[in-house]
Amino acid sequence: MSKIQMVLSKHVSSQSMKVDYIIVGSSIAGISFCEQLKANNKTFVAFDNGSQQSSTVAGGLYNPVVLKRFTTVWKSKEQLDIALPMYANIENRLKVKLDYKIPVYRKFASLEEQNDWFAASDKPILSEYLSTKIIKNNNEAINAPFGFGEVLDTGRVDVKTMIEAYRSDLLKSELLFEDTFNYNELLIDEMKIGYKNIVAKHIVFAEGYGITQNPFFKHLPLVPAKGELITIHAPSLRIDFVLKAGVFLIPLGEDLYTVGATYEWKDLSNKATNAGKQELTRKLEKLIKCSYKVVNQKAGIRPSVKDRRPLVGQHSIYKNMYVLNGLGTRGVMIGPYVANKLYKFIESEIPLEKEIDIKRFE
Repeated sequence: MSKIQMVLSKHVSSQSMKVDYIIVGSSIAGISFCEQLKANNKTFVAFDNGSQQSSTVAGGLYNPVVLKRFTTVWKSKEQLDIALPMYANIENRLKVKLDYKIPVYRKFASLEEQNDWFAASDKPILSEYLSTKIIKNNNEAINAPFGFGEVLDTGRVDVKTMIEAYRSDLLKSELLFEDTFNYNELLIDEMKIGYKNIVAKHIVFAEGYGITQNPFFKHLPLVPAKGELITIHAPSLRIDFVLKAGVFLIPLGEDLYTVGATYEWKDLSNKATNAGKQELTRKLEKLIKCSYKVVNQKAGIRPSVKDRRPLVGQHSIYKNMYVLNGLGTRGVMIGPYVANKLYKFIESEIPLEKEIDIKRFE
């Protein structure tokens, strides 16, 4: 018996907790995987020290179309088919409102963009998502002489409320430890994972940008990008749809709107900046013609990947260790989808799609 196996045996004999999974991270990726475990009656504990803020500052939009290029989001239908029922389940169980059905309007900058929209809406893959009706702008507070195109099957998930409610529920059930995960205390053999007084069959790292400090997966090509959002109060704006034009404008109720988002690759702090605020207000003022007041500003680091696909898979040496990361800017859509794929890979040995498997970088 190896030294690690002897230590793990001691863990088992004097343990206070034995579970199927340890989850490190409890934002969108971690919550999505926890939902897979709950649905399949697997036991787990989660660790999160609250250091990763990208999910809590996310706009939370789900939109099946890349509006800059009028193309579909990768696996958009498959993602929504898994994501929306998951959010509905969380709403029902935790008694919170998360999923707000709201149309997305894309502002047209010219007649040429209108024509491009019509051409895109004729494509079979896009026809179910793009309305063929041009919406005329009748709102004097918006600068949109060429009107809007409407995207269908869109909405907003209140990510901040979900994470707070989910973590609170895990804490009540004593399934969440609000501690920094210490990789040096992890004990691994072929059959078990040991961590402090916990023994598990598997461990899944869903840490977001925190993966850059993870000695087991920090080699993966994460491209962190800082994003900033502002919240404005604009009583004269009065829109009940998401507006996309350079920035996105999301109504929150009570004349409040989220405006986002910036992209910054050098400053990787969670601190909101004046430069970010100025960039957003500059773009906003090209879009609206009414007065407003900035009432809040937030920043977080997105865990993006150079090929714009998530990082999912198994460690090359430790076969009971996995990663679920790299959700980028569309986490509310892609998180539940890839969590489902990872669970099926672990429990049913269904191969991961090559596009998401971390083996593509090895």
